[in-house]
Amino acid sequence: MTAQNFVIPRSVLWKGEYISLLNQQKIPKVTEYLELKTVEDVWEAIQSLKVRGAPAIGITAAYGLALAAKLDSSHTYEGFLRNLEKHRNYLASSRPTAVNLFWALDRLMNSVKEVTDIDKAKATLLSEAKAIEAEDEQVCQSIGEHALSVFKDGDRIMTICNAGSIATAKYGTALAPFYLAKEKNIHLSVFACETRPVLQGARLTTWELMQAGVDVTLITDNMAAHTIKSKNISAMIVGADRIAANGDTANKIGTFNLALLAKAFNIPFYVAAPLSTFDIAITDGNQIPIEERHSEEITHIHGVQVAPEGVKVFNPAFDVTPNELIAGIITEKGILTGDYTKSISTLFQK
Repeated sequence: MTAQNFVIPRSVLWKGEYISLLNQQKIPKVTEYLELKTVEDVWEAIQSLKVRGAPAIGITAAYGLALAAKLDSSHTYEGFLRNLEKHRNYLASSRPTAVNLFWALDRLMNSVKEVTDIDKAKATLLSEAKAIEAEDEQVCQSIGEHALSVFKDGDRIMTICNAGSIATAKYGTALAPFYLAKEKNIHLSVFACETRPVLQGARLTTWELMQAGVDVTLITDNMAAHTIKSKNISAMIVGADRIAANGDTANKIGTFNLALLAKAFNIPFYVAAPLSTFDIAITDGNQIPIEERHSEEITHIHGVQVAPEGVKVFNPAFDVTPNELIAGIITEKGILTGDYTKSISTLFQK
């Protein structure tokens, strides 16, 4: 597979009357695109992880709100706005941690603040959702270019979860440099942790990187330390679901473990995320809500029970990596280092 013809999968496509959504629950066995035709379809797809990855969730929610508006039959603009607010709150209730969800919904709501006509509002909402998708693709490419600057030909890099093209509009965040490296004929090897309990690394990251011919090796989460030592891992890069004002970062459960290992082995640990993932309203990671998911994600594998009946289960979907463990936060505007509170504040003042 050459750099000219490799495939970058996409997960969210607007089809005019519905959202075409890659069902990430079925990968890698089946490549299935769902047709989301109602706001309830969109809510269920986000809540059940048919779509996941903070930017992709935001894009899907944005199109979902535009879809709800498109289907609205209100006779007055006041009634239309009441329904729009109701749909906004409904979609916002689908998942609690990924800040892009709320950011995208609020951006659409703000886009119609000065509008007084239902048809114009419907068109404005759809236009704003399309703009969010287009901007995210450009943002991801920029993140990838900045991230590629910290790696060199032949590097072996570890990641966890899936922060790739199917988690965004295109390219991804943490995986973006690997696609760009492929275009530039720079060889980077990726070691992907499986990411228990839902296995996004095993099912999704390896699948999409293999589509592009990127050199990827799958390991179980508890092989990370041995792999770093025996395979000469040179760096780690992960995505993010929410970044506090001080740089504390929430990402998929297991990320904090890797950051601690990176410190122990004295290799850099990078976070790659767009500005939309920053939540400067919260001062530190202690204020980030951590979603806890159903116990069956741990007690069952492919529907088969593997744990004792009635066992107590703790199933947080995310953990928070303290800022002092992060060598750099890679954004579309460049790489933040050092005093994150200061650099993040400066970035958002511009």
